Amino acid sequence: MSTDRIIFSRPYRASRELANLTAVLDSDHMHGDGLFTVSATAKLKTITGAPHILLTTSCTSALDMAGLLLQLGPDDEVILPSFAFSSAATAVALRGATCVFADIDADTGNLDPASVAAVLTERTKAVVVIHYGGVAAEMEALLAIATTHGLAIIEDNAHGLGGTWRGHPLGTIGTMGTLSFHDTKNVHCGEGGALLLSDDILMARAEIIREKGTDRARFLRGAVDKYSWQDIGSSYLPSELNAAVLDAQLDEFATIQAQRHRVWDTYAAALPDWARRNDIRLMTVAADREHTAHLYYVRTPTERHRDDLIANLAARGISAPFHYVPLDSSPAGLKFGRTPVPCMRSAEFAGTVVRLPLWPGLRDEQVARVIEAVTAFAV
Repeated sequence: MSTDRIIFSRPYRASRELANLTAVLDSDHMHGDGLFTVSATAKLKTITGAPHILLTTSCTSALDMAGLLLQLGPDDEVILPSFAFSSAATAVALRGATCVFADIDADTGNLDPASVAAVLTERTKAVVVIHYGGVAAEMEALLAIATTHGLAIIEDNAHGLGGTWRGHPLGTIGTMGTLSFHDTKNVHCGEGGALLLSDDILMARAEIIREKGTDRARFLRGAVDKYSWQDIGSSYLPSELNAAVLDAQLDEFATIQAQRHRVWDTYAAALPDWARRNDIRLMTVAADREHTAHLYYVRTPTERHRDDLIANLAARGISAPFHYVPLDSSPAGLKFGRTPVPCMRSAEFAGTVVRLPLWPGLRDEQVARVIEAVTAFAV
């Protein structure tokens, strides 16, 4: 048996990264909004169909911008899933608004519309929807709630570039969407993100917020003869070096996705019999949505079984981690949020999920080794 360690994730290397970086370093333009920013933005528009896209320093920065655009404040509440990364909650808390934690659907890890409806108040201003693992949430019900109550929907689409719900690209369904290009994501530039918008008025203000509160973007387009401080904002614009790497990655987006789906599909085909024998729940995707093969997870019957599976895989040289600690039980969640209804499914999901290695360069024999190790485990 091979003893080579199989790591959980490895950043993809695109063929033109070094050439693009050299072009930037040889130029006189290394700050943001250069040729590679323009090129990468155009490629993202082709993938998503979004009318407006602004590259940012991270998905967290894009979420911060969303909070500013919605003018969140101390009188506001924002509903978000407890089973989530901290960035969405931090964007709410930074504005002085209250995070209201809702539960997830046990089958997908996505926000449960019924749980959202149960925690609505007259102070609710927005709902954050995370498409966990690049699989779309139940958008029909969530959109209906938002429409009825006049709420904004922020799609935290860190996992979902290229995914769809009923043919609609993820990140473009709600009021605004965000993307992540952290090096653990399908497409990356080390650290980076993007904000997706369809509203022209929001876009005009977002450009200002992104450029330290100035109208520098309009100045660069020749729309004004000088730029000045117009609004609150911060430095959310990534350097041209980051954009150069992202542009090279996007050139190979189809290859990246095909390789990730190769691994995902192999797991999905090989594990059902083992899962049935051991009361294991496998990741599923509804027929009306296309996923991104961002991750592949299994769900064990109990937390003890989860820990045992992780330990057994580690003993065979395979890294397979669990995921988020629910926000409602975290120290900051208790300080900056409230949980009107206990998020029991979030706690159960977090305590039983195991993510298997998945990245484009994972060789077939390595995938087979993971499958062999997983199916050797019995509950």
